[in-house]
Amino acid sequence: MNPVLQLAVLLLLSLVNRVGGIAPSGGYCINNQCFAVFRDPSDFSRARNECRDQEGHLMTVRSSVAHDVLSVLLGNFKGSFWIGLHRPLRCPDSVARLRGYEWVTKDDESDFSNWLPDFNMNCSSLRCVSVSPELDFRWSQKPCQDQAAGFLCEYTSVGMCQSQEGSPGETVMYTTPYGFVVRDLPSAPPGSTALRMPSETKYLCYAEMWQPAPWNCEIEEGGCEYKCTESPNKTPSCYCPPGKTLNPANKVTCEQQLVGDPCLALSCEQICYMNGDSYSCTCDRGFQLAEDGRSCVDFNDCNDPRQCPGENSVCVNKPGGFECVCKAGYSTRNGQCVDVNECASGPCEHECHNTHGSYKCSCYDGYRVDPKSANKCKLFCGKEECPAECDPNNKFQCYCPDGYVAEERGGSTVCIDMDECSDGYCEQRCINTLGSYACFCSLGYVLVDGYKCVESDDDSSEGTLAPDTPSTVSVPYPDPTRQPSGVPPGGLVGIIIFTAVFIVLVVFLADRAIRRRAKTTNSIALKAEEGEDHG
Repeated sequence: MNPVLQLAVLLLLSLVNRVGGIAPSGGYCINNQCFAVFRDPSDFSRARNECRDQEGHLMTVRSSVAHDVLSVLLGNFKGSFWIGLHRPLRCPDSVARLRGYEWVTKDDESDFSNWLPDFNMNCSSLRCVSVSPELDFRWSQKPCQDQAAGFLCEYTSVGMCQSQEGSPGETVMYTTPYGFVVRDLPSAPPGSTALRMPSETKYLCYAEMWQPAPWNCEIEEGGCEYKCTESPNKTPSCYCPPGKTLNPANKVTCEQQLVGDPCLALSCEQICYMNGDSYSCTCDRGFQLAEDGRSCVDFNDCNDPRQCPGENSVCVNKPGGFECVCKAGYSTRNGQCVDVNECASGPCEHECHNTHGSYKCSCYDGYRVDPKSANKCKLFCGKEECPAECDPNNKFQCYCPDGYVAEERGGSTVCIDMDECSDGYCEQRCINTLGSYACFCSLGYVLVDGYKCVESDDDSSEGTLAPDTPSTVSVPYPDPTRQPSGVPPGGLVGIIIFTAVFIVLVVFLADRAIRRRAKTTNSIALKAEEGEDHG
C-alpha cells in the first residue's frame, strides 16, 4: 500500500466501529445504502434519536427495492417497527402520494407508497408510521408515543465496494462499520471487512476496492490475528506470539510451530517476524530498532508534524506512542479542542472577559485590579479627593482607597489623599503621590525595603528612587521615621542605657538617704523620751 493510500485509509478510523450503544439485530446493504434493524422497544422520538446518533436516520421506503429490503430485515421477526415517516401538525392530504406525511429527512419525495386500506383521513389521526410482517409490511398509522418492537435505520455511503466472488466451497462474511455482520452482501460501505472461509484471508473496503490484509496497522491491527507492526521498509506485517508462526498463505493467522522456533536464536526484544524466507527482529509501533538489531528504543512521535493536527492541540510523546492533548484553556469536544469559558465559573471579583485559551478580569468604576491578586479589585481614586464608598444601609460605614483618609463634608464623606511624606515615612527623601508615596535616597546611598537608605560602598552611586512608579507604589507603612540626628545608632543606644542606669542609681541613693534620715529622727526621739523619764 503506497504512502498516500496509507494516509487515506487512516481516515476510515472515523467509520470503523462508530456505532455505539444499541447493537443491530441484522442489516443489509445495496447500491449506496445500508439498512439496519434494531429490536429495542422504543417510541418514535427515541428511535429517531438513536438513528441520528449513529449518523443515520429512520429508514425511508421510497422505492420497491427498499420495500423488498423490509422482508429481508424483518422476515424472522414479529411486531411493529418504526420507519422514518410522520405527519407534521397539519391535516392529511388525500391527493398526495404520502397523504400529508413526510420523511424524517424533511421531504415528501417518494416513488412508492404502501398504506393500509383503512387509512384515517381525520385531522386528529395518528401521526407516526410503522410496518410489521403480520401486515405484510404495509404502512400503518400509529401513535408516536407508543412503544414499537424496534426500528429501522438507514445510512448512505460513497465509495462502496461490490461483493466478492466466492470460490466453490468458500463463503464470505462481511462486517460493516454499522455494527452488523452478514453473508452474501450485494455491496459494502467503506470500512467494512470481508473474511473468506476456510482460507481466512481478510480484506478491507476502501475507495471501491478491497485491500488485502495486512493493511494499515492503525485499523483493527491490520487484520492480523495477533498483532500488526511495520517492517523496516514501512510495510504492514503481521506477527505471532512465541511458539507460533505466521500462516504463509493468508499472512494474518497464526499456526502452531511444528519445528524449532527460528526466533529463539535472534533474541528479539519485542517482535520476531517473517522476512521473506527468513526471520528478523522489529519493534512495536512507537519504537524503532536499535543498532544491535534486536533491542527497541522509543522515538519521539511528536517530531512528525502530522500528529495532532487540530488547532489548539498539542502532541505529548509517550513510550511507544503519543497523546494529543488540548492547550491550557481548551477542552476536548467532539474530537476538537475548543475554548473553555472560564468566566462561567466566576473567577473574577467584578467583571470577567473570556479570551482564547484564557480570561481577563476588570473592575467597576472607582476600582482597579489588585496588583497582588489579578482576580480581585481594590478601591482606586487617582485624584486628590473622591467620594467615599459607603454602605447603602449604613451611611456612617464608609471606605477609602489605600493612601486616603475619610473626611465628613456637608453630610457626605470624601476621601482625601494622605501626604505620607509629612509623617516621615521615608528615611531621607520622599515624593507624595496620589494614594501613595515614593522614597529615594541622597547621593552615596541606596534604597532598601522601600523606605530605608543604606550607605553604599560605591561613593559614586547616585540616589536611588523607590522601584515602584509613583502612580502604583504601595509600600507598607513603617513607623514614622524622623529626620536622623547627628548621633549614630550605636551612640543613641549607649545614651539610652546610660540614662536608664543613672535614673535607677538616683532612685536607689534617694531611698537610702530617706531611710537614714528616718532612722536618725527615730533615735533622737527615743533619747528625748528617756531623759524625761529620768527627770
